[in-house]
Amino acid sequence: MQTHLHIIGSLLMLLAFIHIIFPKYFNWKIELQPLSLINRQMMSTHTFFIALTVFLMGLLCVTSGTQLIQTGLGNKITLGLAIFWTFRLFFQFFVYSKKLWKGKKFETIIHIIFSVFWVYLTTVFFTIYFNN
Repeated sequence: MQTHLHIIGSLLMLLAFIHIIFPKYFNWKIELQPLSLINRQMMSTHTFFIALTVFLMGLLCVTSGTQLIQTGLGNKITLGLAIFWTFRLFFQFFVYSKKLWKGKKFETIIHIIFSVFWVYLTTVFFTIYFNN
């Protein structure tokens, strides 16, 4: 499991840094213009804090894998992470519209990659939790 936590941690930190390109890639300067100032700023602020949280989750997995696997507190943290990523997986299929990816090659590939990633995260964290 230690190896899986290192893989997960590295991928989560990479995912956090990918958030840097979101404003440009999703054309937020134009797309968010109709929103009020507070809503535009909330999008930027929440994106920053999501990226920070994802980065810190990754850092925790990379630096504290043994503690996550072998301690009571680590066990509780892995349960929390399992629940968090289970909800993210649920949103992937039941909140985001299929119109965003269906029939679009690049978007479909991204949808599949992240679906598999969310399943992997959920599986590893629940496996650690239930094996302790």
